[in-house]
Amino acid sequence: MPRQIPLPLLAGSPGPRSIVLGAANAHVADALADPARWPFRTAVLTGPPRSGKSLFARWFAQSGRGEAVDDAPQLDEVELFHRWNRAQESGTPLLLVGGEPPWNIALPDLRSRLGAALQLEIGAPDDAMAADLILSLAEQRGLPLGADAADYLVPRAARSFAELERLVAAIDRLSLERKAPATQSIWRAALEAVHGPEEPRLL
Repeated sequence: MPRQIPLPLLAGSPGPRSIVLGAANAHVADALADPARWPFRTAVLTGPPRSGKSLFARWFAQSGRGEAVDDAPQLDEVELFHRWNRAQESGTPLLLVGGEPPWNIALPDLRSRLGAALQLEIGAPDDAMAADLILSLAEQRGLPLGADAADYLVPRAARSFAELERLVAAIDRLSLERKAPATQSIWRAALEAVHGPEEPRLL
């Protein structure tokens, strides 16, 4: 079983119910579990698209560990600076979620303060994590996939959270369209649909 963090969501709510942990993000989970050790009680979380940054922010806030600001680079920098100040005054740990690094901050005061914060970056999934992600994404869709599917797909799939999500979605779609179980012919067709005929890591 993959190591996962259960999300404190209401029963029946849409979306993932857990965060799959692996080499790319386990350090993030460990750091978010202990915000008292953050410099200035502030952390900046960045990473590639679909890598679970918003899920981590939701888990952090809803578990009562502190305040989380998702898509922080989209906010007005002066307002973000004020939020940082308020968090300092109240002693509330503050998690700011950005996109892919670097986050270019124009306001000097905000740039200096966030530069001193704990910097957390989610990396690309390795083979073990890619297998866990494929099986977890399939489970969320109610798509029966066994370990043999991951064994076939992992060496051929791109090392990208977004691409793995697209791959599982393509398997699900093709299985429904063909009214057939997701077997190797569908896995192969899904790989071609997502990556083209030149599979990026075919061994």
